Amino acid sequence: MQPRTAALVGVAGGAGTTRIAVETAAVLARDGASVGVLDAAFATQGLAQYVDGRIDADATSLLADPDADPAAARHVLAPDAPGDVAAYPAFAPFARIAEAKTRTAAERLDDRLADLSDVHDYVLVDTPPVAANQAVAAVTSADRVAAVLPPGSRGIDSLQRARGRLADLGADFDLAIANRAEDAPPDADHAVPEHAERGIPEEPAALAGDGAFTARIAALAASLFETSLSVDADEESLLDAARQKLS
Repeated sequence: MQPRTAALVGVAGGAGTTRIAVETAAVLARDGASVGVLDAAFATQGLAQYVDGRIDADATSLLADPDADPAAARHVLAPDAPGDVAAYPAFAPFARIAEAKTRTAAERLDDRLADLSDVHDYVLVDTPPVAANQAVAAVTSADRVAAVLPPGSRGIDSLQRARGRLADLGADFDLAIANRAEDAPPDADHAVPEHAERGIPEEPAALAGDGAFTARIAALAASLFETSLSVDADEESLLDAARQKLS
């Protein structure tokens, strides 16, 4: 059966997991798919920065309240995409974050993934390092689990520690993604180069980009969900631009 849910796990702080999740969703939506991105990184709440307007019901509400409606926490990120990108961000006070991180609340994540799978073709979970209940729930509930590494030796060292934690849960990573890297180190399956536009973009770069960044994100999305994408992106174009800038 084709996987439809995936946990993207930052193996260390600052790995850039949220942007990888949003860009992966965007390239799938560019190909016509409907994609949901659920924020389980409650401490950083990075997905909320991609959302315009007021956030009332959020991802913590969906776990803390068994009667919460996922549609109330949905925010459209790419209204002009051929498909659909919906964010379910975390944006909550400390008390509700603490409630959503309890074991009982985290156990609802599996049901929430099922709920979101009913309305989306794919669901991505922006997952923090596996040191909290909701992160454990994400990696044990999703069809696929991918590690997102920060650049350099810090990323490789963090990946090995994270693999040890997953082994304690009887799990492992299906993929490892070296973020902000031109080439994948020996322990990684994919490398995503740093995009020229840093921070929070006006819209995900992979929605319309045609360079190396989009090409690598498309390859990642295809591998993660064991599918094929019809996305016209030329990896060499961004590399050529970088070479001209350095020359």
